[in-house]
Amino acid sequence: MSRYAGITLGVISFAMAAGAGLAQMPPTIDPAVVQIANGTLSGSRENGVLVFRGVPYAAAPVGELRWRAPQPVANWTGVRAASAHEAPCVQPVDIDSTTANFGGVNGAQSEDCLYLTIHAPQAGKGAPVMVWFHGGAFFLGAGHLGSYDGTANARQGVVTVSVNYRLGAMANFVHPALEAEAKAAGAARASEPRGNYALQDSVAALQWIRANIAAFGGDASNVTIAGQSAGGGIVTNLLSLPSAKGLFAKAIVQSGSLLMPDRDPASAKDLAVKAMATIGVSETAKAKDLRAISAQTFAASTALRSGFFFTSDEGYKPRSTIAALKDGTEFDVPLLVGSNKGERGFAAARTFASLAGDSGAPAFLYRFDHVPAFRASEWKSGPIHSAELMFTFDSIDLSSWGGAKADAADRALAKQMNGCWVAFARMAKGARTFDCANGFAWKPFGKEGETAVFGSTGPAMKSGLAMPDGPAAAE
Repeated sequence: MSRYAGITLGVISFAMAAGAGLAQMPPTIDPAVVQIANGTLSGSRENGVLVFRGVPYAAAPVGELRWRAPQPVANWTGVRAASAHEAPCVQPVDIDSTTANFGGVNGAQSEDCLYLTIHAPQAGKGAPVMVWFHGGAFFLGAGHLGSYDGTANARQGVVTVSVNYRLGAMANFVHPALEAEAKAAGAARASEPRGNYALQDSVAALQWIRANIAAFGGDASNVTIAGQSAGGGIVTNLLSLPSAKGLFAKAIVQSGSLLMPDRDPASAKDLAVKAMATIGVSETAKAKDLRAISAQTFAASTALRSGFFFTSDEGYKPRSTIAALKDGTEFDVPLLVGSNKGERGFAAARTFASLAGDSGAPAFLYRFDHVPAFRASEWKSGPIHSAELMFTFDSIDLSSWGGAKADAADRALAKQMNGCWVAFARMAKGARTFDCANGFAWKPFGKEGETAVFGSTGPAMKSGLAMPDGPAAAE
C-alpha cells in the first residue's frame, strides 16, 4: 500500500468514527424470500409482518416507452433485493429536499417508478388483499408514504399492496404527434390505448397481483381496491373500465368520488398542444421531440404538470363511471365510500352510495368527524382532506400528521376505524352487513340514509340524508 493510500484510508476511518454518533449503517435485514413469476425477491421481516419494497409490476416507462401502455417486467436472474423503496414518480418538489410537497414527497424522483410496496402476514395463506392507490391530485404523491403503511392490516391477516402509478403529463397526456407515430408504426401499435396511462398502470398492477399475490399469501379472488382523493378517482374509474373487469371484488373510495364525465380526446389534444407552446414546443413537434424533453421540464411547468384528466376512448374507456352508474352497468361489487366533515365531497359520496347500492351489491357510506385534540385550534369546521388516513391505516406513529402529538383517544379510534376497513376487506361474498370496532354493525346505505359516522368515541349509525356537503362557505 502506498503512503498516500494509507493516509486516505486513515482519513476515511477517522471520519466514519467521528460521525458514528450522528449516523450509522442500517440494521441487518431479516430476509423474507418469495418466488414470483419474474424471479426471486428478498424482502424483510419487520414488526411481525413481511415487507417487500420496490417490487416492479411493469417495465420502466422511459425512452420509447414514455406514453405507451405498460409493458411486462423482464425476468431477472439471482435474488432481487426488495428491502428499499425505489424513487417515486416525477412530480414538482421543493428545492429544499427536507420539505415535502402537498403529496408528501420530497427528494429524488424518476420516470422509472412503476413499483409496489407489499405488507403481508407471516405464513399467510388465502388472505384478503387490499390494493392502495395514493392521492395527490393526479400529479403528486407516492404509495410508500408512512400514512399508507400496511403493517396494521397485515397483522390482522390482510395483504396490502400500495401502487405507484404515472403522474401528471406522464400519465394523462394525448398529443397529435403521438397519435401519428402510433398509426405509422402499424396496426398493432395503432390499436394500443393512448392517454389514461395512470389507469393503464393501475390495471397492470392488478394483473400482476392476480398472477403473483399467492406467493405473498394473498387470495387473488378477494381483492379490494382502495384509494383516497386522486387514488379514489382511480378506483372510481376502475369500476367501469372494461380491462379491469374481474380483477377485484370490492372497492373503497375515500374523499375521491369523482363522478365526472371524461374529457373529449380532441379537447385534451388541443389543451396539450397549447400547454406545450408555453415551454417553446411548436404544434409541429414530432413524437421523438416530445420524448427528448426531460420529465423534470413537464413537472416544472404549471401548464403541463397536472396532465389533462381521463379521456374517453372508444376501445379502452368507452364510458365514464357516472354514466355506467346511471344505467346500471358498473361492476357490481360492494362499495365503501365517504368523506371528512371538514371538506366538501359528502354529497358526491352519498350519490355514489345511492347509485352503486340501488340494486345488487351493497354500498356502505361513512363520514369522518373526529378532530384530534392537537388539531382543535386549526380544524374548527371538522377534519380536513386526508385527515382520516392515519386512522384507516392505524399508522399514527408513521404519519407526518400524527406521531407523539396524538393522544389515547386518537389511537383508540385508529384501531377501531382500521378494524372496520379490514372487516370490509374480509367481508364474505354475498354479505350485506359486517361487524367491526367491538360490535359495531355497519349497515348498507338505503332509504334511511344509513351512514357510519366516525366520531371521537367511535362509529355510530346515523342518517346521512340531510348531512351537508361540507363546511359552509364562510367557515
